[in-house]
Amino acid sequence: MQRSPLSPSRCSLAALAALLCLALPACGQAGTPTATGFTLASADLRQGEPIGPRHVYDRDGCRGRNISPALSWTHPPAGTRSFALLMFDSDAPGGGWWHWVVFDIPVQTRSLPSGAGNLARHLMPAGAIQSRNDYGSLGYGGPCPPPGAPHHYRLMLYALRVARLGLGANASPGEVHASVRAAAIAKAEMTVLYGR
Repeated sequence: MQRSPLSPSRCSLAALAALLCLALPACGQAGTPTATGFTLASADLRQGEPIGPRHVYDRDGCRGRNISPALSWTHPPAGTRSFALLMFDSDAPGGGWWHWVVFDIPVQTRSLPSGAGNLARHLMPAGAIQSRNDYGSLGYGGPCPPPGAPHHYRLMLYALRVARLGLGANASPGEVHASVRAAAIAKAEMTVLYGR
C-alpha cells in the first residue's frame, strides 16, 4: 500500500520542504517539491522524445495542427484543491516562452482530452480557466521555435492548496506562474522536444 506524501508522520517535513523550496529559486526545477506517486502522463507524448506535428503551432512558418495533447495524472497529494497546467519552452530567446496556461482545474479532474486547449471546442472541465500564452492568444499555442537545435518543452502540472487562484483569463503567464508557485503543494512534469 502506497503512503500518502503528506501522511501525518511526514506532514511537517513536507510543509517545511515546500516553504524552503518556495523561498529558494534554485530549489528543484520549478521550486515545488515532487510528491511520490503524483505523475503526469500522455497518450500523445513520450518523455524526452519529439512532439508530433499535430501538436505544433500552425502559423509563423510552422505547419502543425496546433492541437493540445491528451494528458492524464494520478495520485495527487492530500490537501489538493485544484490543479494548474503550464507548458513552457525554457530554450526560447529572451528567457523562455509560455505555450499553455490553465488553472482552476477542478480537483476531481484526472485528465484533459486532446484538443482541450482550443476554447471553441469546450473540452475543459467547468470552471477551468485558460489564460493568454506568449503568442497573445487564449489557450494552447504549440511549439514553433526558430530554426536550429531542438527546444525543450516542459509540461508542468501543479497540485494546489486553493480551489481558485482568483485570476481571470487576461492574467499574464507570469502572474499565473507566480500565483501557482505560491499555492503549490506538489508538481508532476514531463518534457518533450521540438526543432526545425
